Amino acid sequence: MDNSVVFTGQICRQVEHSESPAGIPHSYLVLEHRSIQQEAGMNRQTYVRLQVVCAGQAFSSVTHNLTVGNTVRVSGFLNRHQNRSGQSKLVLHAQQIEILS
Repeated sequence: MDNSVVFTGQICRQVEHSESPAGIPHSYLVLEHRSIQQEAGMNRQTYVRLQVVCAGQAFSSVTHNLTVGNTVRVSGFLNRHQNRSGQSKLVLHAQQIEILS
């Protein structure tokens, strides 16, 4: 089954870094996307805020240089994350990051 997303947005919160108990580095980005998309022949303004999880050493050097306001293109897959209070949300797990600005 397919689960593939390419998402471009600006970093709107400070990047957070942590390490799993297994020693795997994780970075957490929050991206904000605004654009105009075509739907049923009409223009539609879109606004999305999406959390991105970057796991592994390969992302560590890239994400440590990111700051609020940088624009990035992230390719990856969607997954559901559930917080401690039981609320769930969709999160983009990065497989590739391209820094655009």
